[in-house]
Amino acid sequence: MKLNNNIIEIKGIGEKTTALFAKLNIYTINDLIHTMPRNYLSYNAPIDICDIEIEQRCAIFGTISSYIETKNVRNFKLTTCSVKDGTGTIRLNWFNSPYLKNVFHKGERYIFVGTVKYKNNMMVMDMPEYYRQDVYQNMLKEMQPVYSLTEGLSNKVFQKSIIKCMDVFNQLDDFLTEDLRQKYNLMPVCEAFKNIHFPSDEETLKEAIKRIAFDEFYKFIVDMDDFKNDNNKLENNHRITQGKNVMNFIDELPFKLTKGQSEAIEDVLADMGSEGVMNRLIQGDVGSGKTVVAEACLFACAMEGYQGALMAPTEVLAKQHFAEIEPLFNKYGIKTACLVGSTSLKEKRHIYEMLKNKEIDVIVGTHAIIEDKVVFNDLGLVVTDEQHRFGVNQRKKIASKGNSPHVLVMSATPIPRTLAMIMYADLDISVISEMPKGRKPIKNCVVGTDYRNTAYRFIKSQVELGNQAYVICPMVDESDTMDLSNVVEYTDMLQSALGNEVKVSMLHGQMKASEKNEIMEKYLRKEIDVLVSTTVIEVGINNPNSTVMMVENAERFGLATLHQLRGRVGRGSKQSYCIFICTKRNSDSLERLKVLENSNDGFYIASEDLKLRGPGDFWGIRQSGDVLFRIADIYNHADMLRLAQDIYQKYGNLISDYEEYNKINKNIDLLSKPVL
Repeated sequence: MKLNNNIIEIKGIGEKTTALFAKLNIYTINDLIHTMPRNYLSYNAPIDICDIEIEQRCAIFGTISSYIETKNVRNFKLTTCSVKDGTGTIRLNWFNSPYLKNVFHKGERYIFVGTVKYKNNMMVMDMPEYYRQDVYQNMLKEMQPVYSLTEGLSNKVFQKSIIKCMDVFNQLDDFLTEDLRQKYNLMPVCEAFKNIHFPSDEETLKEAIKRIAFDEFYKFIVDMDDFKNDNNKLENNHRITQGKNVMNFIDELPFKLTKGQSEAIEDVLADMGSEGVMNRLIQGDVGSGKTVVAEACLFACAMEGYQGALMAPTEVLAKQHFAEIEPLFNKYGIKTACLVGSTSLKEKRHIYEMLKNKEIDVIVGTHAIIEDKVVFNDLGLVVTDEQHRFGVNQRKKIASKGNSPHVLVMSATPIPRTLAMIMYADLDISVISEMPKGRKPIKNCVVGTDYRNTAYRFIKSQVELGNQAYVICPMVDESDTMDLSNVVEYTDMLQSALGNEVKVSMLHGQMKASEKNEIMEKYLRKEIDVLVSTTVIEVGINNPNSTVMMVENAERFGLATLHQLRGRVGRGSKQSYCIFICTKRNSDSLERLKVLENSNDGFYIASEDLKLRGPGDFWGIRQSGDVLFRIADIYNHADMLRLAQDIYQKYGNLISDYEEYNKINKNIDLLSKPVL
């Protein structure tokens, strides 16, 4: 087999499974082995029932002490039994698994693995895995990869498919020589990928993650440097000198700009009026008012006679930007339009035609703006919101839409300056540090699970005042029996706790884009009071009516991610609150979360996050939607980011050198073959 072979060539994979993999954008063996596990399950020795810690994953070895019962509950079948071990009794539940009635029998002994909760005054383990003692003995200390799946595709099938490709891993290119790998203590790339999927132990997994994170950062730095060098050669074909008109535009706004906003606008206007093409980053904390900077710059571009584009990461955010920009620009005769994925085909064609004929001055949208069908007449400025959501290739494609347009990128991701200078090496940086007037600091608290019911009562009281709330869970379902709260079951439980008068709904990344947009729009229209969600709402909703953010399993997230989530509240004049539920009461988890409790400053939090994690801390949930890297994270792997920068500065582009070396060797090999 070869890396570029279709996965249908893997033994045991048929057309049906191939179609399921296609839903995950996995078409070739190369795609498959580059799909990273989202987590790992380890199997530890069984403990006594009396030693179980609530909401922790564990294994117990017990005897089935009751008959197996199956009954209908709402829309599913519930199979239950009791298990005891001499120190206590626990109840086991399985959903939609009636066949288990023929698997288990009273008096039999099994090892059960799962997360234990306390329900109706007793310990309960939902959807536990079950093993015979001899089978489980072989699994002790093994680390099993857990993948993001689609309906119909099991984790076991995913694992087996990769196992059958193990010989292909040796075909992976390694641009680092053995000398460099040894010098910097980096694992060979083929070994890294083998161990990322099937690590022998935790230490080996860390080394594998380290190597892959290094590669991703190094390739990113190479691409960024190429992009920067190309841009440095560009001449400014769109001189924009509209300072006086921009000042009049700002004076007409119903609020006064902060010092940081004013300085950022001055920086951008100076860039666009200079001899070179602008490439600038506006870095500001969540809620610091970056959007008005973008509006002022797009206004200047349109008044100069050029076209401008604003690209947002989600449809809902794009529509919100458009709803704000359209009335502002209309009174100046600036024609605007909105282009997103759900725009009807007829309307899209109309917008394409108007853009081409320069009948639209400013277009607001999602990645739909960079589709091949979109042709601008004279694009002078491109603004991308939440820059970390767009990769290098997307940024290149945006810039190629016009004759060297100015590029302004905005990010609310708080990155320590030392790392920002590497990540944004191709950009000049403006920072907005203060918040607009009228914003009240968010009140934060870090609490244990025993505070949960109090938190529910507080959320209900806020809803009764006409406000709305978010509740964040780290995963979608419990099919992998991980020790995390899940969105689907949690939504039902929360609805029951808050009562039918409170409208609760859920949102997660496995939903179709149209479903997600519909839910977010309903939330904005106040048709939903409480939204239970994964980190998919980290960007994408600007709702001043949201006053409460509650995060379950908060210790599983990085501080920067939690700060981004917290930024979804406190966006209006109302007092807002953030509740971090910590399920692990160890001192390290509490120390990290206390940083959030005591500060709302994103840049301070980012710096503390880096200190508290340390260079060896590779764990934590990845930010959803981050398209730049598969596994690398600037906080968890900051040492690898710095190493990638150092090696690039010392040795140059090793990737192109490696590819050139391979090309020469291939030609020599061809010349040395006998002519038949």
